[in-house]
Amino acid sequence: MKALERFAPGTLVRARGREWITLEHDADVLRVRPLSGSGADETVIYLPLELDPVLPATFPAPVATQKASHDAAMLLRDALLLSLRRGAGPFRSFGHLSIEPRAYQLVPLLMALKLETVRLLIADDVGVGKTIEAGLIARELLDRGEISRIAVLCPPHLVEQWVEELERAFHIRALPVTAASAARLERDLPPTEGIFEAHSFTVVSLDYIKSDKRRGEFLRACPEFVIVDEAHTCAAVGKGRHQRYELLRELSKSIDRHLVMLTATPHSGDEAAFYRLLGLLDPEFEQLPSAREDRRQELREKLSRHFVQRRRPDIDEWKEGRLFPRRETAELTYSLSGPWRTFFDNVLDYCASIVERGAPDEHRRRLNFWGTLALMRCASSSPAAAAETLRNRQSNEVTVDEGALEDEVFDGTPDALPNDDVQSPIIMPDPLLSGLIKQAEQLKGQGGDPKLKLLTAHLESLIAEGFNPVVFCRYIPTAHYLKRQLDGRFTGVAVEVVTGEFTSAERELRVEALGTAERRLLVATDCLSEGVNLQEYFDAVVHYDLSWNPTRHEQREGRVDRFGQESPTVRASLIYGEDNPVDGAVLKVILRKAESIRRELGVSVPLPDDGHRLTQALMRAVLLRGDRRQKQFSFDYDRVEAREIELVWRNVAETAKRNRTVFAQGRLRPDDVMPEWRRTLTAIGGDDDVRRFASRALARLGAGLESMKRGYKVPLLGLPEDIQERLEAEGLTGTLRVDFVYPARGCMSVLRSHPLIAVLADALLERSLASGPDLESSDPAMLGRTGCWIAPVTTRTVIALLRARHQLTTTGLRPSSLLVEEATAVAWQGTDEGLSYSDYALSLLALPVVGDPPIVVQEREITRALLSLTGRAAEINAFAERRAQELLSDHRRVREAAQARGSYSVKSLLPPDIIGVYILLPNIQ
Repeated sequence: MKALERFAPGTLVRARGREWITLEHDADVLRVRPLSGSGADETVIYLPLELDPVLPATFPAPVATQKASHDAAMLLRDALLLSLRRGAGPFRSFGHLSIEPRAYQLVPLLMALKLETVRLLIADDVGVGKTIEAGLIARELLDRGEISRIAVLCPPHLVEQWVEELERAFHIRALPVTAASAARLERDLPPTEGIFEAHSFTVVSLDYIKSDKRRGEFLRACPEFVIVDEAHTCAAVGKGRHQRYELLRELSKSIDRHLVMLTATPHSGDEAAFYRLLGLLDPEFEQLPSAREDRRQELREKLSRHFVQRRRPDIDEWKEGRLFPRRETAELTYSLSGPWRTFFDNVLDYCASIVERGAPDEHRRRLNFWGTLALMRCASSSPAAAAETLRNRQSNEVTVDEGALEDEVFDGTPDALPNDDVQSPIIMPDPLLSGLIKQAEQLKGQGGDPKLKLLTAHLESLIAEGFNPVVFCRYIPTAHYLKRQLDGRFTGVAVEVVTGEFTSAERELRVEALGTAERRLLVATDCLSEGVNLQEYFDAVVHYDLSWNPTRHEQREGRVDRFGQESPTVRASLIYGEDNPVDGAVLKVILRKAESIRRELGVSVPLPDDGHRLTQALMRAVLLRGDRRQKQFSFDYDRVEAREIELVWRNVAETAKRNRTVFAQGRLRPDDVMPEWRRTLTAIGGDDDVRRFASRALARLGAGLESMKRGYKVPLLGLPEDIQERLEAEGLTGTLRVDFVYPARGCMSVLRSHPLIAVLADALLERSLASGPDLESSDPAMLGRTGCWIAPVTTRTVIALLRARHQLTTTGLRPSSLLVEEATAVAWQGTDEGLSYSDYALSLLALPVVGDPPIVVQEREITRALLSLTGRAAEINAFAERRAQELLSDHRRVREAAQARGSYSVKSLLPPDIIGVYILLPNIQ
């Protein structure tokens, strides 16, 4: 048997009675996809077993009888553009995205591509889109062949969100690895193979993987690309968090490992932790505080290539329209009266007596103090929460976790949200508790709650103005109490509750189900202040309970005030008791100072209170005051404890401000990014192209878009049967509710790589290119490849619609040869004129039709144009080769650092495919 022919990527071959495009040829194995098929139709051919030899093939040229109207020609152009998954723009990955990122979100990607090994700290503000920015980097390196495996490390409550976002936006199907799932995953593997060897893409709980037992295995099999979310929690070393830091420190020792860290609070008040975080990018950065000035300047310049931090005002310079809503805030107060006042006073007296009474040892004293604070917080929250806590306090069979109780009282840390909406039981049998329990139970069952009355009136106002609110409260009993009281109170408004009782998946399902309602109200605990984005369904936040951790307030509001919020305005309202001394201390000493600092710096600076020493001192002073029943604003809070908190916080804020100045790098500006963005949209098509194509394609195939108040209906039953079957394989059946924006409120967001667009584009292109010389006009999916019409041109113009294929080869540590495709066009006028190229030629095809010439003229002009292709072949090939060199320049420009590891080369695979030929005639009266 003769030697088997070698086929380079992009080569056309004929096998099994049809034409294919070669994707990879390795020894006797040929990986191909149909000439006019999608990536899902890829197959592998084992050459020695083929009955007929696999031979080189040529692309079928259009013929005169394959005639199309202008509308069909435009549809074929769009189908070609949107079918490409290996686009030839400066970025390799954008054909695989289900989102259209904003230009400002490309800055971290361009920064990453300028680094040989990507080490990047993305510290953009809450809601700017750090997940998108990190996903863009991962997808781009994956599609460039520079990485093959990815791991995301994040707090446990963010695992499911990351899994869903990677698949939805980037078509990366990742496996969640948590304490609950790991054992099951390992059972399904052979003894010699671990989870991270068997699965290329994983999202891993930091709490699961940080332990000494599991860390070693992860380090041994860790992927070459790692994303770390909430990275600031990995730089602290207290309360067992050193394990997270040790894990990242070991990961960063591998000089070839790409590491992208995300945080909205890189400097959380701990100077040492901040420089430890920077040291994960490069150990040299830990020297910054002690380096001489000349060395400091050198390190700052180096750091500017690895660190990007932008506030929302920084994004305004991109002038991409309204990216974020305007946030309007309000403070609402209530006063206790009658039995509510009596009950709260009794709780305060009881708590003060416990603190004054003391305890036999320090541990018991701490428990008593934190317990009284927890009880006061619950009493301030709702009678339901107070009753639950009081019953727990009577228990004498429960062991109290001192650390858990402390975290509960002070609202813990931002990375431990799902489990902190419960109340820790406290062993403190006391005859006085029975009376307090009875009072709480009575209040829980009767109307007249002043705090609830204020909330109800405020919600009525918000709903009347068209807002869909989220009410955040601190405890599970309070959430259910509000749900019972508010359900059915507002006409036409659906009410739901979400708490830490539910799993992440259950929480998300409840939110999505509520999102289908025309008007909606959600009651939630802080289990939703991170982990589930709410901007698609909600546009107002009410803080029913004050958080003692000011970061929580920003996290709550950041669920709706973020990138993708369609409402121009979001509301944020704070409820507190004006005669509640605890609320008063938290509001004036903590929350208002936090907001003042945030307005000044543009970013939040967490309260620097290790061990909660300052907050404890403040609360002890408030609790033991004899005048604690007076209205809070009559208090003089300019006390030693309040002044100390302000002094420490102000010092940290000043440090953060200096750091923003010190590390304000000469970052990429709009003029650096926008040209690359325009090249990308030209190469692969943007949102406008998607909307136009979907509207025309569905109408042509019998399932036209039906406009709704928001979005469109798509009745898939009107489509040809084979297209329905392909959509069904993608999970799309019946009537879809879609829109062509992201996010699409109440609808399916359909962007470039959505299965609906991919199936339509592939089906139209496949049928049109596979059709024989005689076009069957009865099949609306066959678009035709030639045409002639009258257009607003001054002379006869011929347009050739092309699909150019190039072989992109990289050398270095991971050599690869990839197929790159682009939709383009050339045009010429007259007989001797040279070619006009690409963007200009494509725009000519979009000129409006003035009229149709007689049939005989159409046939003559089409035949003449097709015959001229032979004489233009050399010019068209030269054009394709120039495009290859432009592509090489694009890739070198955006990935300049890769030259240190190897090089790029691009070879055009000639001749380019001529998809269609169209003639525009001038309107001669």
